[in-house]
Order: sequence, then structure tokens, then C-alpha cells
Amino acid sequence: MAAVAETVRRLRRVEYDKLVALGVFAGGRIELIDGALLQMSPMGPRHRAPVDRLTELLVLAFVGRARGRVQGSFAVGEFSEPEPDVCVLPLGDYDAEHPRHAHLVSEVAESSLSYDRARKARLYAEAEVPEYWIVNLLEHTVEVHQ
Repeated sequence: MAAVAETVRRLRRVEYDKLVALGVFAGGRIELIDGALLQMSPMGPRHRAPVDRLTELLVLAFVGRARGRVQGSFAVGEFSEPEPDVCVLPLGDYDAEHPRHAHLVSEVAESSLSYDRARKARLYAEAEVPEYWIVNLLEHTVEVHQ
């Protein structure tokens, strides 16, 4: 019997959003990247604290001029819906669909540092996000990508 070549079918954002609405991923931390479902690491206090500080700073800085979003979905093309730690979004109504544009996206990184520098940086560049910050917990720095 001849071997059958296996192919993986990428999941589209619209399909993913329907599964989310049905509660398929309830209780799990999942994001859609390049059509694949990726499990996100749980957040400890070392990760949570800078997310809280960034949220506070950015919300105060942009009140009335932009909207802050914390660990919420961001639509990138047909096959990706990452959940960055913090986003600064244009003012708008996001009740019907996730935002497709952002002024700033930030990820807090420790174990995910190489992933955030490579795959996530590429993803946000494709979405034409003008500024991407990586809060690098290993080196106690903030990397700014424009």
C-alpha cells in the first residue's frame, strides 16, 4: 500500500471565531497564528505585573485619543488572530469584529522571547503596526521595533 502524503489545512480566522463563539476553547489560552492553534503559556506574576503597569501607563496617556486593549484578539490577515499583551488601538467600535489596525502592540516575553522577536514581529509587521514593543524580562529591557 502506497503512503498517502498528509497535508495540514490551515484554519481561517472566520472559522476560528465561530469555534470560539461556540465555546470550543473555553477555559484554554489559545491563539491562532498562521492558521495553527497555539497554546499560550499561563501567566505568572512576573509576566502579569508589567502587563498591568503598561496598561495603566498607556490608558492614562491615550485617554480620549485611542483605545487600550489588554490580552485581546487582534485580526491579522485571513489566518492569524494573536492576543498581544497590550494594544493601543484607533478609537472605534469593536463590538462586531476584532480590530485590524493598531498604533502600538506590546508583548511581555520571557520563555517566548525568541518567538516574539521572530514570528510575532513578522506578524505585526505584516499587519502594518507602526510600533511593536517587546518587554524583555530576561534582560530587563524594552525592545522597540518600528
